[in-house]
Amino acid sequence: MDNLDMKILSMLLDNCRESDRSIGIKLKISGSAVRARRQKMQDAQAIQKYILKVEPPLLGFGVLYVVVTGQDTDEILAQCRLIGKPYLMVPCVGGVTVCGVVVNSMEMQQKIEIAKKLMRDVRILAIFETQRPVAANDSRLTRTDFDILGRLAASPRQRIDIIAKEAKLSAKTVSRCRDRLHANTDIQFTLTYDPKKLKGYIPHVVLAWTEHDPAEAVAKLDEKFSQYYLQMPFLAKNQVVLFMYCKTIFEMDEITQSVRQTEMINRTDLFIPKKIFIYDQWLHDAINDKRQSSKLHIE
Repeated sequence: MDNLDMKILSMLLDNCRESDRSIGIKLKISGSAVRARRQKMQDAQAIQKYILKVEPPLLGFGVLYVVVTGQDTDEILAQCRLIGKPYLMVPCVGGVTVCGVVVNSMEMQQKIEIAKKLMRDVRILAIFETQRPVAANDSRLTRTDFDILGRLAASPRQRIDIIAKEAKLSAKTVSRCRDRLHANTDIQFTLTYDPKKLKGYIPHVVLAWTEHDPAEAVAKLDEKFSQYYLQMPFLAKNQVVLFMYCKTIFEMDEITQSVRQTEMINRTDLFIPKKIFIYDQWLHDAINDKRQSSKLHIE
């Protein structure tokens, strides 16, 4: 891996539907060079899978994050399923695993108490919710949107003409829908990667806590740290999640300390992922439910 590979990976993490030619123009290299590097990362399994990631609040759900000690992913996953539907699981360096569970947003406090009682075989270090508000322009999707969303969930890089043919819609209709989905801040065309395969680089996550407006806090962070972003920051309630990368542990420590000292940031937690599991069964189930709705616009 070199820095150009990391930049290509970063762009695909933010939008895996972006073409090789478009990425090449931004990086001032040819589209064929981008394609060769992307294929190299796929062959090495640094890039594992292209995925459609939807924030559960868009579909009426909340997300409960649980940080536990332990690395037995099967055991932790089984306990997560007693609380809700698995969303993600990230075993990290230091024997810590971060889990995300999709739950009914109206039952959040109840689920937190259930988690505390059920997850007795592991030590719970933290539990926090991220009931991220849906932006105004994200408020309603149509049955057609959900039909196309379902097809993109199955194959995020699928071409417009193929989707149009399979869905029996015009390419123009599919293109308009695609543009709306791309503009939706709670829908992301991205990928999963193997942190261990990014040779020469250390991907890490800095969770920054703030008592101020998270959007204002991330603007401050962008000024100082955007060159270290592996993908765009994620905002939720009073947290800013920074996905970053660097070359050495010393550089990583300096960055984390600097983030902690940034104006509007109260404290930080550092996570170095060993593996990243993204679960999408909850998404397929939710899309299928929405597709069957009798309403034209689905809240």
